[in-house]
Amino acid sequence: MNTGDTGKIALEVLPHGPEFRFLDNVSSLTPGKEGAGEYRVRGDEPFLRGHFPGDPIFPGVLLIEAAAQLAGVVAQSDPAIAPLAGLKLTALRGVKILGAARPGDVVQLEARVIGRLSNLIQAEARARVGDKLVLSAELTLSGEAPPS
Repeated sequence: MNTGDTGKIALEVLPHGPEFRFLDNVSSLTPGKEGAGEYRVRGDEPFLRGHFPGDPIFPGVLLIEAAAQLAGVVAQSDPAIAPLAGLKLTALRGVKILGAARPGDVVQLEARVIGRLSNLIQAEARARVGDKLVLSAELTLSGEAPPS
């Protein structure tokens, strides 16, 4: 499904402030199941000055964060399940950082929810720059289960 207004609404529910948001838009969303989005590395992000001077690259740990933000948007959009308060990235498995993003690059993100158990969400995520896979990971997100 193309998101249009749904994608904008999905981004608005991210708890991150603008300084720590690594998802510019959600380009497709199947609520509660999977989604795609992107982040453009602008080049003026403060952390790039130190990572690395003269040869800036988007940190791999922030590729993981971007993927987790998209996974959270996907999971929290499920119309059949109430959103979890305080949803956070709590575990990583099988993480492979296979490349880097540089200023001007667009990081294309994909996330798919593969399991849910109470307040835990398992997701698979990938990031690409152009046609090159730069990240693959399995993420666990957790939050506070809504009162029953």
